[in-house]
Amino acid sequence: MKKYGYRWYHYVIILFLTVFCAAMMFPMIWMFLTSFRTNADIRINKTTMLPETWTLEGYIKAFTEAPLGRWFFNSILITTIVTAAVIFTSTLIGYVFAKYEFKMKKMLFLLLLATMMVPGQVTMIPRFLMIQEMGLFNTQWALIIPGMVSAFGIYMAKQFIEDIPDSICEAAKIDGASAFGIYWKIILPNIRPAIGSLGIFTAMMSWNDYLNPLLMLNDKEKMTLPLALVVFSTEHTQDLTTTMAAATMIMLPMIVIFILFQKQFIRGLALSGIK
Repeated sequence: MKKYGYRWYHYVIILFLTVFCAAMMFPMIWMFLTSFRTNADIRINKTTMLPETWTLEGYIKAFTEAPLGRWFFNSILITTIVTAAVIFTSTLIGYVFAKYEFKMKKMLFLLLLATMMVPGQVTMIPRFLMIQEMGLFNTQWALIIPGMVSAFGIYMAKQFIEDIPDSICEAAKIDGASAFGIYWKIILPNIRPAIGSLGIFTAMMSWNDYLNPLLMLNDKEKMTLPLALVVFSTEHTQDLTTTMAAATMIMLPMIVIFILFQKQFIRGLALSGIK
């Protein structure tokens, strides 16, 4: 097999991507290194990023001066429930749209896709009023229930499920499998890349969500990490070390999840039927 060397424009592309990645990574690197500096070091040595003296003071103060453990629990609970619910509802509804024929199927699917075009800010006030009427304001359910179904997740799952041959489902029916049995034993195992991608997308969106907790929660003990970080940083405007330490700990779980599941994530995007 003939091998081709790099051409000049390959180096230009690599240089551009390197500069772009460095620009994207710079704030996170600065935040991480700042979390190990003292406030005096930050004020005196403003032109350097490396700590003069490495210290864990910021991390210790972040845990002792705020209910960080409680905020972590709130975020983990909400993210876990929402992600599991979105995976279940998206794959199940996607399975119905992909493998069943029924009246107004195309119209319903178009209406579903149309909801993806509506900015979240448009439905913000109606959603807030509905949550109040349901008596869920200032509870975790105010964030969990609206996030349990994803139009994008349904669309993505449908695209994957359509690639599964109908003959496999028909053979399962002949063997006596129920509709849910086909979904559970045949559909789900064959769309693992989609489930991995959808799970990472949903978990990141839920974990990083700031606007919805801001609208639905006012109790400090019930806050999620993004909202709590804003409140915490407001209370520690002069304590940059502690604020950066808290921000680093909030960002770290999502980085770990992406590193652990990056193969499934990339494979899901590569095999997706989304054009």
